[in-house]
Amino acid sequence: MSTSPFQNFMVRYGAAERIFTEGDLATTMFIVQSGKVRLFRMVDGQKRVHGIMEKGDFFGEMSILEGLPRTVSAEAVEDSELIEINSMTFDKMIKGNIEIAIRMLRKLSIRLREAEKKIETLQAAEGRPPLVAKIPPAPRAQPDGRTEAGPRLEMEDEEAKFFPLAATETLIGRYDPVTDLRPDVDLTQVDIKRSVSRRHARVVRTADGHVITEEVGALNGTFVNGEKLVTGKPRLLADGDRIGLGMVKLVFRA
Repeated sequence: MSTSPFQNFMVRYGAAERIFTEGDLATTMFIVQSGKVRLFRMVDGQKRVHGIMEKGDFFGEMSILEGLPRTVSAEAVEDSELIEINSMTFDKMIKGNIEIAIRMLRKLSIRLREAEKKIETLQAAEGRPPLVAKIPPAPRAQPDGRTEAGPRLEMEDEEAKFFPLAATETLIGRYDPVTDLRPDVDLTQVDIKRSVSRRHARVVRTADGHVITEEVGALNGTFVNGEKLVTGKPRLLADGDRIGLGMVKLVFRA
């Protein structure tokens, strides 16, 4: 009995085997079930890597959305199993896995912002005003040794490792090679079970203190002191609160 509704669409590639080549015409996309896939372009005879896709990541979606030629090449880094989705099964996939739909929208949103930046650069070169006002980026929180005081998220079983909450808003999740989004608190290295969603939760500093909100599309739940949060509903944090994101356990320190 199939364990996945897309089992019949499974394709397998050996290590270093080419999946598709830049410029190819196609109408399918891929989801990685196991193994790793490298996306790259050939520049002056050298491979310029654009990302490594792992389990749960998808690529090639522009062929389904717009029927465009491949913009990159793809090859298996190691023996890999992929689900190949054509336009006939695309609707079923979106309805069955909302996280893929949300990540696809975010990927397209990032591409739109990148296009706007390029337009602004060209306008600046011509002496024309930018499309939108530039907002300086917030500082990015990274795991570090305990060198300073301040609000932070500590690893529950490893207090020496913590993530500062220096910015007004702090996104918690895992690095997403599909959108190239790296959250402010990146749990990729500590979430060995890959239980944390790419965009899982957000901590915001307010006049009343720090609040945590689960992001839309987070699959494995967000818990504060064992109580599951409702997606989109803020929860005020108190010093010492235990926060569970998937299988990762953190402690809030004010």
